[in-house]
Amino acid sequence: MLIAKVAIGFSRSATLIFSLTCLLACEVEKSSDYRLHFSPSSPVTKTDYIFGIHPLHNPQRLFEIFNPYMQYLSDNIEGVSFSLEASRNYEAFDEKLYSGKLDFALPNPFQTFNAMSKGYRVFAKMGDDENFKGIILTRRDGGIEKVTDLKGKAVSYPAPTALAATMMPQYYLQTHGVDVTEDLDNRYVGSQESSIMNVYLKQTSAASTWPLPWIALSKERPELADELEVKWSTPPLINNGLVAKHDIPNSIVEQVANLTAELHLHPEGVLMLEAMALSQFELATNEDYLVVDQFLIKFNEQVRPIN
Repeated sequence: MLIAKVAIGFSRSATLIFSLTCLLACEVEKSSDYRLHFSPSSPVTKTDYIFGIHPLHNPQRLFEIFNPYMQYLSDNIEGVSFSLEASRNYEAFDEKLYSGKLDFALPNPFQTFNAMSKGYRVFAKMGDDENFKGIILTRRDGGIEKVTDLKGKAVSYPAPTALAATMMPQYYLQTHGVDVTEDLDNRYVGSQESSIMNVYLKQTSAASTWPLPWIALSKERPELADELEVKWSTPPLINNGLVAKHDIPNSIVEQVANLTAELHLHPEGVLMLEAMALSQFELATNEDYLVVDQFLIKFNEQVRPIN
């Protein structure tokens, strides 16, 4: 009887152990099935670079023109993406650039030259240097014929640090018989479009800008070309630069440079360039912008101190 009871007890224990084992196995299997819904590896993330464009246009137009370029770079460089950063005016852009907030940027030549001492390097530039010049617009019925006719009159500009659209025209006026700081009512109105619209609306007697925004805006609003004319143009200077922060990997900067310089070689890129009123970009270095320093020295001596 004792043996039988032991056998029965053993049998019950074995059954219990077997049942517990099966239960644990089922729980492990269920747990394993549940865990299969999760990836064992970390999600793939991209490095997002902020790409600032100086106020060539108002922010809305800037996004329309340059967002396709941002997408093009993002699509063709593995592991990174690019976000366009517009600025409401030159002062806001300068603060972002000189404080290092922007990873990549398209500044004007004056800002490009300054950025070289703020932790940036030049890797490319806009082509068509012959178009990088200042133009001075007047109304056809405004009675302005000679440069000296502007004495005592108001002139609109985008900003004090706009090289082609402000500084080069002011140098032109200064060297053609007008004392810019004494003879003119200088009005810095924030954007290229605002400068043009000021003379159109008869708020100023002349407007200072440069060819690209004038061409774009007059195509959009033909009445501007009917009532305004390009009265004077300055000699050209080197066009806008492309810069990258020194801590951006060389491999990334080289890819951005090459993709940008090749835009004019394929239909997608040609459309982007047409929107920018540009034929192509070119590779460039810091040394290319030393010519800007020569102009700035003359401007500072003959026109006004540079802020």
